[in-house]
Amino acid sequence: MSNPYLALVQAHNELLQKKDAPLFSDLSTLGKAAAPTVAADAPVAMIFAPHPDDECIIGALPLRLGREAGFKVINVAVTQGSGLKRQPERWVEVSNACAYLGWGLLETIPGGLMSVTTKTRDEDPAAWAEKVAVIAKIISEHKPSVVVCPHNNDYHSAHIGTHYLVVDALKAANHSCTIVQSEFWRQMDAPNALIATNEQDTADLIAALACHVEEVRRNPYHLRLPGWMADNVRRGAEVCGGQGAAAPTFSFGTIYHIGQFDGSQLVANAKKYTISESDDIKAILA
Repeated sequence: MSNPYLALVQAHNELLQKKDAPLFSDLSTLGKAAAPTVAADAPVAMIFAPHPDDECIIGALPLRLGREAGFKVINVAVTQGSGLKRQPERWVEVSNACAYLGWGLLETIPGGLMSVTTKTRDEDPAAWAEKVAVIAKIISEHKPSVVVCPHNNDYHSAHIGTHYLVVDALKAANHSCTIVQSEFWRQMDAPNALIATNEQDTADLIAALACHVEEVRRNPYHLRLPGWMADNVRRGAEVCGGQGAAAPTFSFGTIYHIGQFDGSQLVANAKKYTISESDDIKAILA
């Protein structure tokens, strides 16, 4: 008797090795995803993305805030990558991705900030202060109700640096908000939120990620995103829902830590959130 799961594995492998998945260097071949009208006085959810493409990978929660709660979503491209020759191309790619999702996009400085690392923070305080001032100015101008940034141990030096840059800038701006820490390269020790995305939202995040043409040619993040999100549901059932909790029935989710910044520091949050596709996304703000 043959292994009944072989066909399942083969189907997964076929999807992961798919060679004809479309990439979108021109939005005319993709159009724009459906997006609600945003009020002029809408609250702002601001993503601080270490690199162009991170905004799509961890974009589940801000996407739902925009579509379901009327938030204006703005992505801040903290850097545009370390490769100087690729920076103009990466700006075009992130512009297409954000346009597709209906998000605003801000540049920190022309070409993006460089050397956003804890090494710079520790060894060159003057240079770090200049970067903090750039981010603090953006925060002061837009006054986001929700800020999304990587957690402080997300492996990649620019991800970790972006965490400390945003926290230092929030402090410099004396700005209070809900702060959402994301993960990608390394898992958080104590996440507290599992946010589901429905099939349409998940597909839209993948399509936006496919706008980062050269990045996904190098590493097919877009094809692997559903598998990563499915594994988030497996892990999030226990680490966000509690040990022994019933597993969620939704297929795709993203893990975060939701807390508060009180104007001077991060404030611990003991709450846990498992938000299904049909739950009110505004529950994270309570």
